[in-house]
Amino acid sequence: MKLKEDLNPMLLLLFHLMVWIYTVITFLPSYLLSWERAKRAKARSVLGQPEGPYRAVSSMKKLVTSLHPGVDTLDKMFEYAAMRFPHRDCLGTREVISEEDERQSNGKVFKKVFLGEYRWLSYKDTLTAATHLGSGLAALGQRPKTNIAIFCETRAEWIIAAQACFTYNFPLVTIYSTLGGPAIAHGLNETQVTHIITSRELLETRLKAILTDVPRLQHIIVVDNTPTVWPSYPRGISIHNMAAVQKLGARHENARERKAPLPSDIAVIMYTSGSTGIPKGVMISHSNIIAGITGMAERIPNLCEEDTYIGYLPLAHVLELSAELVCVSHGCRIGYSSPQTLADQSTKIKKGSKGDTSVLQPTLMAAVPEIMDRIYKNVMTKVEEMNCVQRTLFILAYNYKLEQLAKGYSTPLCDRLVFRKVRSLLGGRTRVLLSGGAPLSAATQRFMNVCFCCPVGQGYGLTETCGAGTISELWDYSTGRVGGPLVCCEIKLKDWVEGGYRSTDKPHPRGEILIGGPNVTMGYYKKDAKNQEDFFVDENGQRWFCTGDIGEFQEDGCLKIIDRKKDLVKLQAGEYVSLGKVEAMLKNCPLIDNICAYANSDETYVIGFVVPNQKQLLALVDQYGIRGSWEELCNSKAVEELVLRVITEAALTAQLERFEIPRKIRLSPEPWTPETGLVTDAFKLKRKELKTHYQDDIERMYGGK
Repeated sequence: MKLKEDLNPMLLLLFHLMVWIYTVITFLPSYLLSWERAKRAKARSVLGQPEGPYRAVSSMKKLVTSLHPGVDTLDKMFEYAAMRFPHRDCLGTREVISEEDERQSNGKVFKKVFLGEYRWLSYKDTLTAATHLGSGLAALGQRPKTNIAIFCETRAEWIIAAQACFTYNFPLVTIYSTLGGPAIAHGLNETQVTHIITSRELLETRLKAILTDVPRLQHIIVVDNTPTVWPSYPRGISIHNMAAVQKLGARHENARERKAPLPSDIAVIMYTSGSTGIPKGVMISHSNIIAGITGMAERIPNLCEEDTYIGYLPLAHVLELSAELVCVSHGCRIGYSSPQTLADQSTKIKKGSKGDTSVLQPTLMAAVPEIMDRIYKNVMTKVEEMNCVQRTLFILAYNYKLEQLAKGYSTPLCDRLVFRKVRSLLGGRTRVLLSGGAPLSAATQRFMNVCFCCPVGQGYGLTETCGAGTISELWDYSTGRVGGPLVCCEIKLKDWVEGGYRSTDKPHPRGEILIGGPNVTMGYYKKDAKNQEDFFVDENGQRWFCTGDIGEFQEDGCLKIIDRKKDLVKLQAGEYVSLGKVEAMLKNCPLIDNICAYANSDETYVIGFVVPNQKQLLALVDQYGIRGSWEELCNSKAVEELVLRVITEAALTAQLERFEIPRKIRLSPEPWTPETGLVTDAFKLKRKELKTHYQDDIERMYGGK
């Protein structure tokens, strides 16, 4: 997506000439290298058949299962890292200097924090803390191969607790902190846990209300420095501070010989976010995770102990857990953050103080597309507000760099003079951004490549494959693709005749994506029927997972996700509509913060639920002289029609078919957050919950009311 230029042709020529001369003189060698890399094949079909299976070129003979010989379980992995990097920083947390309530102009009160520097635990100290915690949990009655739950925000104590469980062979049940009470109770009861690790806030706001629904629960370990007395909790439940349990485990009389896990033992039972119904527990072995992180690490060049990673996504999500374990395995340091404190402008950061990226200056970062979409829209809004000279310079540099990236070239002068301020939003040192959890739009990917001066590795994987499947190579700046298979797995395509996708399709083979390899997990906990439906073992003993996603392999072995079986709806007239495709195209519209397309097979057209961008919508209604409160505007029929007109224009520009374009919409005055229950922690749409939430509007838009 190029930005519109409106300037003197001579100035344009002069600009291009200056930048070209500088770039050629200083970076000619990298041109040749990046061009060669971009041309080479990423994967090939092992059997030469269009359906595959496809493997990375470097693992055609054998899939890779581990990073280091003999390091085949997660306890060995951390011990190996602590032995190599004992005194290097491992886990960092910012000190809270002060907290205060700040009243906004609309009357709402926000809690603001002033944070100090990061305080660090070394690898050696982290290993000691985890070992003492594991020993203390054993002293409280936790037994090997008996499930234990963690229900906690992303923080250093999460990884310490996880490592304690890996070391003592306690299968760790992970549950999203934003799930509702019934879903939390379901996970705890299904796995029959007696011990749970949580935070004080989540204990008070989420767990306390459902304790009577989890009768087996006996011990609650609170990670914060908290009171030792907990009144008004059910009898039979003991509440402990994490520090006290570690102290218990450090006692000589509690030291006992631990039973180390086997590679085939369950390391994690990871409950999904519930985007398609009741959350399912995915059983992940030590060898599954080791294989998955081995594949991911291979795609991050020069990964080493000098790197710094910022952790803020939910650790109960496979993307974040895998990313942090990749970093631990290479001796990187991990500084913790949250979406509310990430940047200087984040909602909880007190004005005038610094957000976490400014202080930590990470070199590595993972993000879900929703967060990158927000950054993109915010920066582009500020570009529109620039004066003529600033905007002209930005647009010139943006379009020039876009052209150079397409050729595989770098632009050091533009990076230094124009994009340095934008890059500083993430600390200024980011060298790799990993995107996962949902498709990333081409416009946002291009923007991140250009303005943050670092590659965006778009990945594809699922909880059922340890988050591992594909990651694009970092010098591949093409959009809409997710790269070739990782070295730990292989991918094949299965014909889906009903949807019209076959491996014999031209110009590219298409079909349902099946992932096989040592990273494919053990299946769903206590869901035998679902396991037989979604998993199978081939004649060579290799395990496969049927993803339900539709993909196509391109000439160079890169995979492109083009559809999803569950998102495909057949309209009354017989046309197939991919709801995910419609949403991905329309989310590029500046007026849309979020959108859910919906279609009923008994109807002839698509409808949509839209969260509008407040600034853009207010500017739009102002042009037409429409007044009212935010809620009144979102409920206005006239405003709906205005927004629908803009959406239709955006859809036609994106070359959607007429039958794919929403004919009616409902505007939502409230954003969809994980707390509303309408999206997951990774901001994936929960279609079932959205349908229930907007049922009255669905009936109205389809003529029922």
